[in-house]
Amino acid sequence: MPLPRTPRRRLVGGALSLALLTALGIAVVAPSGSSSAPSGERPPVSGIGPLPWPQDGQSAVDLEGTGSLGERGGRRPVPIASLTKVMTAYVVLKEHPLRPGEQGPLIEVDRQAAHEVGVGGESTVPVRAGERHSQRRLLELLLVPSGNNVARLLARWDSGSQEAFVAKMRRAAGRLGMEDTVYTGASGIEPTTVSTAADQVRLTRAAMEDPVFRAIVATRRITVPGLGTITNTNPLLDTPGVLGVKTGSSTPAGGNLLWACEVRVGGTPRLLVGAVLHQRAGTTPAEGLRAAVDAGRGLLTAVRDRLASAGTEGPGR
Repeated sequence: MPLPRTPRRRLVGGALSLALLTALGIAVVAPSGSSSAPSGERPPVSGIGPLPWPQDGQSAVDLEGTGSLGERGGRRPVPIASLTKVMTAYVVLKEHPLRPGEQGPLIEVDRQAAHEVGVGGESTVPVRAGERHSQRRLLELLLVPSGNNVARLLARWDSGSQEAFVAKMRRAAGRLGMEDTVYTGASGIEPTTVSTAADQVRLTRAAMEDPVFRAIVATRRITVPGLGTITNTNPLLDTPGVLGVKTGSSTPAGGNLLWACEVRVGGTPRLLVGAVLHQRAGTTPAEGLRAAVDAGRGLLTAVRDRLASAGTEGPGR
């Protein structure tokens, strides 16, 4: 198994971000208490003042049409748990595109997916061998309750084996420029699947361009015959304007969260995307996830409040 590559240090496109922010009439300021970032850390490019970055792990925020609003915590690849499923869904939809409202082909649940239900304390969805679910339904079961067994089922359906599917995931990451990311499975249960906040923001932007993916991750709950009502694992969806995206947690990965929110800049709707990784790693998955959700909510709320104060944000859709 290949080892994760040593992350490269890249320069911030500060001049471009500065020009864009200035054009929008937003003042660019340095982080509170410092004119530059600590050694080894990319200096935040913030047009809205200092942000409440979490002290643990790493995080990144990006505003459509402007670029990075900053990063914290460096670019050392860390385990990402179920954030992996964003790439799984991205690859499946690239290989088998769906139009909005389209259900796609029926996929039969194999014995392996049924056998994996409740095994090893994983996050799984109760399915039975021989059942047939549409591609759209399986993507919902992948992304809403975060079914690990569904992730592997989709991988086998697409590529014949999880290993062959992982090769596709890695090629997709390469095309997206995710230079500090290594995928070793479709579900994220493997701690050897690692990435960075910056890479996950890049993936989220690409995935949110697909209207089917975008609709699913914004869904608060789904009703499945035989299973009842299933609630999304992402509590941030209760925050106005939030459009998703995905939670992930495990003891080695800590709490992880990808989020997307629509804001208005100069009267134009823009997608604000953020990633918070490796929160409270080594504790319980529940504790890590709470920390990630709190950190994500704090970041997006701060950006929205600062945009509103600057007179750049209007009512959302």
